[in-house]
Amino acid sequence: MVGTTTVDRSRHQQLLHESIGGNTDSLGELLENYRAYLTVLAQRYLDDRLRGRLDPADIVQTTFMEAQRDLPSFRGQQIEELLGWLRNILRNNVSTAHQNHLFTQKRAAGREVSGSPNNSDQRITELLPSETTSPSQRVMRDEAAVYLANCLLELPETQREAIRLRYVEGKSLKLISQAMQKSEMAVAGLLKRGLHSLRQRMVSDNSSEAAEMQ
Repeated sequence: MVGTTTVDRSRHQQLLHESIGGNTDSLGELLENYRAYLTVLAQRYLDDRLRGRLDPADIVQTTFMEAQRDLPSFRGQQIEELLGWLRNILRNNVSTAHQNHLFTQKRAAGREVSGSPNNSDQRITELLPSETTSPSQRVMRDEAAVYLANCLLELPETQREAIRLRYVEGKSLKLISQAMQKSEMAVAGLLKRGLHSLRQRMVSDNSSEAAEMQ
């Protein structure tokens, strides 16, 4: 698995078992591993009209608080089950935000507002496990998505945003340049530098993993 060591997976699984057993410190450490991943999902799920008004980090924090509160109702035993559970909580929180803010906006402005969060589930394939793959393939896809989200956090903000818009949301260079208020050439440069940094990180992590296995 690219960039995800057996030690990482074993540690996360251990933290999950300790969390289920009532260890709140282990649960806090475990959830923190998925903050970047859930933040990217929250950014994608949010309706364009709410960006700038709602902070995805706040939605993730609310998700963590609800996960800590509701963990006794979690019936899974594996990390991939936990991730699916967290995604459902996150989706519900985004849906609530849409209802609260867009419904209020509709009433105030007297205009039609769609309840659909901008077809957000249709272009998130890079960060969500496909329902048509095998369980083992879904596990690997989950791990890869979490790893890539954590890698993105290490990039400068402009590179991170350009990569998110291009490869998570599937926007064109023209639309990204408009959103970021930069020229298309500048956006292309951000993408090139960002992808180069990601590749270097992956190569470094793969080398470290290979050394650990020897």
